[in-house]
Amino acid sequence: MAIKTFNLPDPGEGLVEAEIVEWKVSPGDTVKVNDMVLEIETAKSLVELPIPWAGTVKELLVEVGQTIDVGTPIISIDDGKGGDDAPAAVPSIPGEKAAPAEGAAGSEAILVGYGAKAGATARRARKGMAAAPVAAAPTETEQVAAAAPVPESAAPAPRVESPAPAVPIAAAAGGRPKAKPPVRKLAKDLGIDLASVTPTGADGIITRDDVTNHASGAAVNGVAAQADSAVGVAAPAIARMPFGAGERETRTPIKGVRKMTAQAMVGSAFTAPHVTEWITIDVTKTMELVDRLKGSREFTDVKVTPLLVLAKALVLAVKRNPGMNATWDEAAQEIVQKNYVNLGIAAATPRGLIVPNIKDAHAMTMLELAQAIGQLTATAREGRTQPAEMSGGTLTITNVGVFGVDSGTPIINPGESAIVCFGAIRKQPWVVTDADGNDEIAIRHVTQLAVSFDHRLIDGELGSRFLSDLAAILADPAQALVWG
Repeated sequence: MAIKTFNLPDPGEGLVEAEIVEWKVSPGDTVKVNDMVLEIETAKSLVELPIPWAGTVKELLVEVGQTIDVGTPIISIDDGKGGDDAPAAVPSIPGEKAAPAEGAAGSEAILVGYGAKAGATARRARKGMAAAPVAAAPTETEQVAAAAPVPESAAPAPRVESPAPAVPIAAAAGGRPKAKPPVRKLAKDLGIDLASVTPTGADGIITRDDVTNHASGAAVNGVAAQADSAVGVAAPAIARMPFGAGERETRTPIKGVRKMTAQAMVGSAFTAPHVTEWITIDVTKTMELVDRLKGSREFTDVKVTPLLVLAKALVLAVKRNPGMNATWDEAAQEIVQKNYVNLGIAAATPRGLIVPNIKDAHAMTMLELAQAIGQLTATAREGRTQPAEMSGGTLTITNVGVFGVDSGTPIINPGESAIVCFGAIRKQPWVVTDADGNDEIAIRHVTQLAVSFDHRLIDGELGSRFLSDLAAILADPAQALVWG
């Protein structure tokens, strides 16, 4: 037989490492060419990796949670053919430019988008984690559930005397406790040794409920015992429970998307001199337009929100103020004006802030823009945004209004020169002037817009005119017919 070793591919974009997020196969599984076997997280996105050969999975060489360098062996495959063991050439992640594999046999299956590139072979294990066979991959539902905090309001189990606790199946067998990665993370966050948890899942697998029930019982008994020894009377357990169950402090390694975001934001904040301006506007007519579009047959299958109107308004405002859509080239000492709009939409995800962008948004109709925003949002929510979708942006919108926030001073996305902040839309008293010039107080939909810009190439006049044009369209979307 021939055992082939698959190494971590080069993700491109200057990235040199990735974290193992989820294995989709186990030793003994049969795989075909292009089957997805692994999900990794780079500093920019989650990526699924296909296998370039058919055969049987012999061994998983790295664990979920490990951060490893490009070129590190990650899985070995028995292709069922005779011959010497051979490591795989390090390919590139799907979507990157392909290159011929070095030394590959002519009959070898080569994946589209894969090519050879030398990489490091050192492997770094997560601190405190020993190498061991990888548990079965979790479902997306379990990943979401595991990431959620334990509800503080959940009623603790009553303290009762019981016989000696049952010996956990996994511990009794003398092996490593069986649990899926999200459950292991939950146990780690709660400071629980899985070997002490009694499993109730099939084949002795420890479930999330097993961990939370164990945590509740340990916390209640521990607090009660402290109270007994201190005053001789069992005090109510809830009185001394911390707001978060488990350890008093939790440390999260800075890596992946969050690490890249932090570096980019620090670089932007201390490189580009930021200026921020605000404007408060009556967007009642925009809300009326949104309601009409929701009832339109053309927009039946897409989500229509005020963000869509703002996105279209931004494209029109850029056409009137093209200097906003430019960048500062320090090396060439030039201002580079972009005659296209790749519109970035900042998205908060469980793995950190990402800014995917809609390519050539300036050429899209309102319906096409709505479809693009919907697809971008869904992809980001699932953590499937690819590096190419986050590069090349020219202007960004950050929508803090979805959190009920009125406005903010956003930091410019690296490689761009301006960012628009969209605040919450609220019903407020507003002075309305009728056709005869009479003023009256009315209840209107009101919001705030803010724009931060790089003062090296955008002066106050240009930034103010751009913001004023945005406000004019949101105040009266019919203005788009005049400027469009």
